[in-house]
Amino acid sequence: MTKPTIVLSMLGILLSFGSFAQEELTPEEQAYRDSITALNLENEAIANSQTAYNIGIEKFQSKDYKAAIAEFKKSIKFDPNFTAAYYNKGVAENELGNFADAVKTLTQLIDLKSDYSKAFFQRGRAYQGLNKYLEAENDYEKSIKLDASNPKAHYNYATLRFLQQDYDGAIQKFSKAIALDANNPNAYNDRGSAHRMKGDYAKALADYETAAKKNPNLAFVLNNIGTTKMKMNDFNGALAAFNRAISIDNKFHLAYNNRGVLQMKQKRMVEAIKDFQKALEVKPDYSPAAANLSGIYFQQEEYQKALDAAEKAIKLDPENAAAYVNRGNAREMLRDLDGACQDWNKANELGSETGKTYYAGNCGI
Repeated sequence: MTKPTIVLSMLGILLSFGSFAQEELTPEEQAYRDSITALNLENEAIANSQTAYNIGIEKFQSKDYKAAIAEFKKSIKFDPNFTAAYYNKGVAENELGNFADAVKTLTQLIDLKSDYSKAFFQRGRAYQGLNKYLEAENDYEKSIKLDASNPKAHYNYATLRFLQQDYDGAIQKFSKAIALDANNPNAYNDRGSAHRMKGDYAKALADYETAAKKNPNLAFVLNNIGTTKMKMNDFNGALAAFNRAISIDNKFHLAYNNRGVLQMKQKRMVEAIKDFQKALEVKPDYSPAAANLSGIYFQQEEYQKALDAAEKAIKLDPENAAAYVNRGNAREMLRDLDGACQDWNKANELGSETGKTYYAGNCGI
């Protein structure tokens, strides 16, 4: 914008040498010139905003979310009405787990565009990440009302209902998500888990197996098949599912632990110990595997080892009720009845029926 000013000044000098009088601009002409200047500045700002936005998209696609957010911020600074920049900034913040920031960004977007269905969906994700389930539920409902054809909104709403133990509501929403996108294995898997929580193992297994057909390489789905078949006393089928899960992901601690439980049920104690130890090897802070080791050592009458394993489990997770039961059992056999009663009582306080039974039967007032 400086070059035209320099040219005009030079022309003025030239004109004065020629003894010409310079005409004043009319108000209308001045207003026109001002509007052109403003338009040029606006166009420059929009161009800068678009450039920053495009860089942000590139960073987002490469999963450099922090850099993407910085570029989207620049884009918004140049053009405060650029809704796509707000949206993608909010999504990037969600991907980073910066849920409070995402709520703020997406609220600004919704203030600009109140019928933006995906903005409500993403803000619902952010609220869910903050464990603000009521706010998340309201946003998912608004998103669905604005666009009922988005399977992701129904799916996330279903996960919210599942977390609140509304398994019938979860099944309904998962079913809607499946109707809109029949190729999403996660929807089948999670609907299966809702069925399993209701004790309907046949329906759960059917959904898990459908999920596995949609994507045969999801270790967590195969683990779910294994645990469900174990509940249905199909031990061979369960073992095959756990083996397949481990072949896909040899660092999957849950599959090792659950296969260990299956080995225990079938009295293959050596194999069970190896599985629990492997679970702890790949995830050293996994308390249930240590508690299960304690249970095996107790059955083998190695009470000190049972005590040590239970104490490790409790150290890893002070609210592991099974570990307190197992430590109590070991203490009883090591002639520490007071310690055993304390452990069983603690297990009872944590909701263990076994702890309640042992305490009532051995630690009378």
